[in-house]
Amino acid sequence: MYLTANRRIARALGAVILAVLPLAAACGKDEPTTPAPPRAPEAGTVTIALADRPFQLHVPRSYAADHPVPLVVLLHGYSSNSREQDTYFGLSAQADQRGFLLALPDGMTDTNGNEFWNATDACCDIFGSGVDDSAYLSQLIDTVKASYAVQAVFVMGHSNGGFMAHRMACDHADQLTAIVALAGVVWADPARCTPSRAVTVLQIHGTADQTIAYAGGTLVAGAAYPGAEATIARWRSLDGCPATATAKPALDLERALPGAETTVTAYNGCRDGTSVVLWSVQGGAHVPALSTSFTPDVLDFLYSTLPS
Repeated sequence: MYLTANRRIARALGAVILAVLPLAAACGKDEPTTPAPPRAPEAGTVTIALADRPFQLHVPRSYAADHPVPLVVLLHGYSSNSREQDTYFGLSAQADQRGFLLALPDGMTDTNGNEFWNATDACCDIFGSGVDDSAYLSQLIDTVKASYAVQAVFVMGHSNGGFMAHRMACDHADQLTAIVALAGVVWADPARCTPSRAVTVLQIHGTADQTIAYAGGTLVAGAAYPGAEATIARWRSLDGCPATATAKPALDLERALPGAETTVTAYNGCRDGTSVVLWSVQGGAHVPALSTSFTPDVLDFLYSTLPS
């Protein structure tokens, strides 16, 4: 399903672009316009009302209101959706196993019927809707935190969703603990990313990605985007990281490639205890065939940012 959704891009746009994934209450003077979600939720996936853009929240079986847990916000790629992205990463099963909350929002639908996030000038509000997804996702985080015990907030996205994860770190660092971007990068213009504080960043990128090039490039609208290494360099500067990377063993993230194909470049000891890390999937494509260790390895990284 996920790969089929990715193939719709070329047909829809005729060019290489991203494949990549309450109702307001009648208000009285003192009534809130956005009702909070239930305070004693049952385990499973529930629908949370948020203005005209409700989202799904997966609540693990182990959730208890007196025990704060991480919140993972999953952002799909262009032309995909939250359900397909969750299937690709397998996060709902991991949420039940590890006990974190999982928010599954969907982007708006463009003129060609493809869901997207308005992340940067390069990606992916192709028809210029101007939708403020940054504000929407910030409100989503606040909505969950208003009724659930949240220990930390992680934003994880693929391609267009990866661009959006970087955008959230630029705009709302005060709400986040860490982001993970698979094949999505930061703004090309450094002036567009001025985070209020340091935030941990994990960039994952295939060196053979022909959609969002590892070295950077230009998308159909003519807007340039930086490469994976340039993105890491930007965050190293923003987070005040050391100049020397910490040696780390290679990882096996791509099941179609032999051995531990992914090299790790980690800058630890950045400001406020943050880290900036690049996982380069040598020979990896835009939609890698994820190994069984991919999502557990990513979650291990995110969980390592939590206080001991």
